[in-house]
Amino acid sequence: MSRVALVTGGSRGIGAAISIALKAAGYKVAANYGGNDEAAAKFTAETGIPTYKWDVSDFDACAAGIAEVEAALGPIEVLVNNAGITRDGMFHKMTKDQWNAVIGTNLNSLFNMTRPVWEGMRARKFGRVVCISSINGQKGQMGQVNYSAAKAGDLGFVKALAQEGARAGITVNAICPGYIATEMVKAIDPAVVEKSILPHIPVGRLGEPEEIARAVVFLASDDAGFVTGSTMTVNGGQYMV
Repeated sequence: MSRVALVTGGSRGIGAAISIALKAAGYKVAANYGGNDEAAAKFTAETGIPTYKWDVSDFDACAAGIAEVEAALGPIEVLVNNAGITRDGMFHKMTKDQWNAVIGTNLNSLFNMTRPVWEGMRARKFGRVVCISSINGQKGQMGQVNYSAAKAGDLGFVKALAQEGARAGITVNAICPGYIATEMVKAIDPAVVEKSILPHIPVGRLGEPEEIARAVVFLASDDAGFVTGSTMTVNGGQYMV
């Protein structure tokens, strides 16, 4: 029987590419989404991947949503914590709401999503948890103190939880994308991309969502059973660690 994979924020952008790649690799995939019903419906119609709506910053909503997915598809064996938002602003102007929204979705969601599936993974002696962090969680970014703090927290979550899951056959890893050609990045003025972004990327181009997806498929596979607590940087050489 195919393993079940759940991808948060899985109907758009990088998340959509991950969902599609996992399905192509033979997984039964469910895609969570937070708000765009039209995009989710279109994604399901085009891919056949079912979508489930809930707020990943709400623990009870996550528990209920996960229960719904498992009732339909079976126990979740691969969890991809991909959902993320930005509420950018210089720190001296940042509001508490901007801070809380980003921490809730980008960091607290890792607990909210992983905790309900963790005991099942331990009992089955198998699990794959992949968290999508960011280059800005590694190096920081002016105007994104909330986002950088959350994404750096993702890396600490991965390193600690990997130690707890290792003997139970559960791996926990992170991927840090750089600038990827998603709707959000494509919305940036092309002149800004050419003058201020691409010169800092040694390979000279934006990444593609599918390149992040292929990294996820590897980390979810049996071939990656000896890889845990790791951070995979996929940024075209922009920031090397």
